[in-house]
Amino acid sequence: MIEIRIFSQADGKMSGFSVTGHSGTAERGQDIVCAGVSSLTQTALLGIMEYLHREVDYDIASGKLTVKLKSDPDDLTEAIMQSMLLGLIEIQKLSPEAVRISR
Repeated sequence: MIEIRIFSQADGKMSGFSVTGHSGTAERGQDIVCAGVSSLTQTALLGIMEYLHREVDYDIASGKLTVKLKSDPDDLTEAIMQSMLLGLIEIQKLSPEAVRISR
């Protein structure tokens, strides 16, 4: 199962996220659930770093991605992370046995 944890501040803005595990819905390299989750989360990381030029702490390994903003979230980081979350929620709806999101 893919476990996605959303980190939020007291004001509700997202300050980061972590993703661990594999969906197990297909063989490695053929798993579209894993591919979808990876694409959304890695694109969010790239958007925050390369497009918004925000500093982040992150760790990427097989079956693991952790991202934490080094500064307070703002409206632009929130837009990227909320867009990511919308996509992840849709994947969870299609594969609830493979993806779990907690906040």
